[in-house]
Amino acid sequence: MQDAIVIIPTYNEIENIEAIIRAVFNQEKGFDILVVDDNSPDGTGEKVKTLQGEFPDQLFLISRANKTGLGTAYIEGFKWSLKKHYSYIFEMDADFSHNPNDLIHLYNACAIDGADLSIGSRYVDGVNVVNWPMSRVLLSYGASKYVRLITRMKICDTTAGFVCYKRQVLETINLDGIKFVGYAFQIEMKFKAYLKKFKIVEVPVIFTDRTKGKSKMSGGIISEAIFGVINMKFKSLFSK
Repeated sequence: MQDAIVIIPTYNEIENIEAIIRAVFNQEKGFDILVVDDNSPDGTGEKVKTLQGEFPDQLFLISRANKTGLGTAYIEGFKWSLKKHYSYIFEMDADFSHNPNDLIHLYNACAIDGADLSIGSRYVDGVNVVNWPMSRVLLSYGASKYVRLITRMKICDTTAGFVCYKRQVLETINLDGIKFVGYAFQIEMKFKAYLKKFKIVEVPVIFTDRTKGKSKMSGGIISEAIFGVINMKFKSLFSK
């Protein structure tokens, strides 16, 4: 068992899942992997089960009955990982938009440099996004600026989904109290860590849009982020 685990939520990622698993396991530093699959009809979960025969002590799978959102998948993965006593718990996409070679940089930011939460940031050092149309770049960059304005967090990439948590952060945050299930989940987790005064750092990464499979972004996810952030900030003021 390693001290770090990478949680990868999946839904219809058969074109990417084996390659991303092997890429993580090929890193010089050892990482375990937990795949949280939402009953993918394309056989993603079955492929992971097959690969478990090759990596029995490193690769784990939670098979969920329904597709209930990114946030609930991560919460389930967090709780599982905390029970297994991992010290560093990662969020990472299956589609290679997050480069496995950057895992070590996020790990070192926490394990060596003393951060409680490290973010693989697209915007801390310019705009480092590849293969996105300009409209998508502007939407994402603008969303992060908007969230920063409302929440007052000093984070350039507030919607980033490439993250390393020290276990203390996840033990302190009330995971059952997390409300968002789409990409706004990423904002809420950072905001809760910010309110708890954990040390958050951004590590510059290059984000490359997927070349295989389909994006899960939707209008509902965007509206959740836009309107939910105001509600989240409003509630935080009264909770004080």
